[in-house]
Amino acid sequence: MLMPVAVTQQETIEEEVRALEEELKPDVVRIRYDIGQDWTGDWSIFFRILLSDRASGRRLGRVARNVREVIKQRIRPKELGLIPYCSFRSESEQSELKDPAWM
Repeated sequence: MLMPVAVTQQETIEEEVRALEEELKPDVVRIRYDIGQDWTGDWSIFFRILLSDRASGRRLGRVARNVREVIKQRIRPKELGLIPYCSFRSESEQSELKDPAWM
């Protein structure tokens, strides 16, 4: 199976993700990601986006659309041979769940 071009671009992806975290504050607290295969075997990038509690309220839909769009424009996952997946969680949820993957 061929590896996506993203495998060689991980340092660049990491830099872009850190820049996005800063750009999207205060709505976005943290972004984590993994590159791997999805359930169909396609190479994908799985974003875990931790949102402030304020952004997770009534504005959630708008904030999530904005984050997805910025990721699509700045990271350009499809150009890297990856299918993007975004999961969102609020600070309160993470505080309760204490999931290390979201730290």
